[in-house]
Amino acid sequence: MVQHGDIAAKFSLFSEHWRPKVIASLNGQEVKVVKVQGVFPWHQHEDCEEMFLVWKGRFRVEFRDRICDMGPGEFVVVPRGVEHRTAADEEAEILIFEPAEVLNTGNVTDEAFTAPRGVTI
Repeated sequence: MVQHGDIAAKFSLFSEHWRPKVIASLNGQEVKVVKVQGVFPWHQHEDCEEMFLVWKGRFRVEFRDRICDMGPGEFVVVPRGVEHRTAADEEAEILIFEPAEVLNTGNVTDEAFTAPRGVTI
């Protein structure tokens, strides 16, 4: 099946923060869009890496020993097993590339932040 879409249009379909939406899948990976604002809990993903690409706004991925502060067009790959948290002072739009069915909070369950998996738009 050919997958085709408009990223800006996908972002316009929702307003909630920290709730990733799948827009495409390939080779066991998913491409997700998410709107973020505030600070996400510290967590890690033991078995996978994930990539964050900033579409709009400013976004940071914080590690215990450094911070990657990014703007549109910039990305970071978080290695498997590395503790991190994400944050944005103002609303930002982010694309996430990671294996299908990854729990967004990794090794942590958080009532406010753990999102349902596999939600597509």
